[in-house]
Amino acid sequence: MPLLTDSYKTSHFALYPDAQRAVAYAEFRHGFSKDETDTRMVFYGLRYIIETYICRQWTAEDVTMAEGFFSTHNVGHTPYPFPKDLFLKFIKENNGYFPVRIEALPEGSVVYPHTPVIQITAKYEYAPLVTYLETVLLMSWYPSTVATLSRRAHTQIAEAYAKSVDEEDMWTLNSRMHDFGFRACTCVEQSMLGGAGHLLSFEGTDTLSAAFYVQYRLNGGRPVATSIPATEHSVMTAFSSEKQAMKRVLEQYGDGVVACVMDSYDYVRALEEVLPAVAQLKLERGGILVIRPDSGDLVTVVLQGLRAADKVFGSAVNSKGYRVLKGVSVIQGDGVTPTTLQEILDAVLEAGYAAQNVAVGMGGALLQKINRDTMSMAIKLSAITYADGSERDIM
Repeated sequence: MPLLTDSYKTSHFALYPDAQRAVAYAEFRHGFSKDETDTRMVFYGLRYIIETYICRQWTAEDVTMAEGFFSTHNVGHTPYPFPKDLFLKFIKENNGYFPVRIEALPEGSVVYPHTPVIQITAKYEYAPLVTYLETVLLMSWYPSTVATLSRRAHTQIAEAYAKSVDEEDMWTLNSRMHDFGFRACTCVEQSMLGGAGHLLSFEGTDTLSAAFYVQYRLNGGRPVATSIPATEHSVMTAFSSEKQAMKRVLEQYGDGVVACVMDSYDYVRALEEVLPAVAQLKLERGGILVIRPDSGDLVTVVLQGLRAADKVFGSAVNSKGYRVLKGVSVIQGDGVTPTTLQEILDAVLEAGYAAQNVAVGMGGALLQKINRDTMSMAIKLSAITYADGSERDIM
C-alpha cells in the first residue's frame, strides 16, 4: 500500500509547510480532445479505486516492506525519504486507514471543465499527506474518459435517431454501439473499468469482465449488458464454403438475433450470391440476421450491406420517410471512431435508411486510444491553513 504513489510524493512530507489543514481537488481541465463545442464530461470510476485500494487497512508489515524497498531507492541505491513515522502513527491511531477525507461527485455525474470532482482534506500532523494518494485517485481519468466517449457517441446516434426513427423503435437506441474492446486492453482490470464506463450509456458489450462486474458488483445481480451470438473469420473459414457456414449459423441461432461476418473472402460476392442463397432458411428461422463487414471503406461497406439486405429481404418506409429493413441489419465493427461514426450515420440517412438499421462496434478506439490528456485530469492543492491559523487560497 505505501508504494501506490509516485516516488517523489513519498518525499513531500518533509517539504510541505506546517499546517492545521490542507485541501486538494481534482478537475478535468478541458473537454474531450479539447472539443470547445460540447465540453460535457462524465465523471466515473472512483468507487472502484476507493474500495479496492484506499479503503484498506495498512499494517506495520506494510511499512516494514516499504522501508526495505526505500532503503535502496535513492540515487546510488541509498535510502530514499518516506513518511515512516506518519504511517506507523495512523496505523496505530486510525486503525490502519489512510488519514484523509475524500469527497466526490456521484458516479456518473456530468461535469464541465474546471468543475471540482474530488476533494481531499488532511488535517494537523497528517496535512503533508494531502496529495499522497493523487496517483491512484487520478486513475479515475480512464473510466471517466471511456464513459465520456460512449456518451458522446450516444448523443451522435440519438441525433440520427431523432431524424429517422419512429417513436416505437426508439428502444433500440441503447444497443447501437457495442464494446468490442476487451482484447485491446493491457489487462483484465482495464477492460472491466473501461467497459463499465461504456455501460453507462449503452447496453451492448462483448467485454464480459465489465458486464459481470457491473451486474454483480454494482447492480445487485440485475442484468445490465447484453450481446448476441456471432461468427468470426475462423468460424467462417472452417467450412468449405461461406454458404455452409451461414447455414450452420442460421440453423443454430437463426430464431433469434445473430451476427455473421461477411468478408472472409469476397464481401461483395457474399452479399450478392451467398446471402440470397440462404435467404429462405433465414426466413424460415424467423429471427434477425446482422450482417458484419470487417474491412474496406467503412461508409461504402455499410451501404453495400444495407442495399444488399434490402434487395434480398425488403424494407418498409416509416413515418419519417426512412427505410427500415425487414429482419436484417448491419453492424460495422472495424475502424469506428467518433469521426467515422458520424460519417456512417450521415451516409446511412442520406441513402434513405433509418439509423436503427445500423449498429457499430468500437474496440481499441473505445478502451485503448485515449489517455489522461484526452480530458486533462489533474489534482492540485487548493487551500491551506497554516500552523498559526492563517489561511491561503491557492486555486
